[in-house]
Amino acid sequence: MKPSEIRELSRTEVEDQVREKEEELVNLRLRLVTHQLENALVVRSERRELARLKTILKEHDLGIRTLSE
Repeated sequence: MKPSEIRELSRTEVEDQVREKEEELVNLRLRLVTHQLENALVVRSERRELARLKTILKEHDLGIRTLSE
């Protein structure tokens, strides 16, 4: 998801996505350790997506940019 698409969401929707990404990342790491994950690069992309979401939330908190309501 692009940053511009994330900024169109409301704060609660972004927070929900953060929770979902954190859960997904835990599951992916577990699958990676147990060798059930074929493509290890999925972990990297999920981690970056989570960082992107958290960065946009922080921008909103600091008043740099606002999220749609």
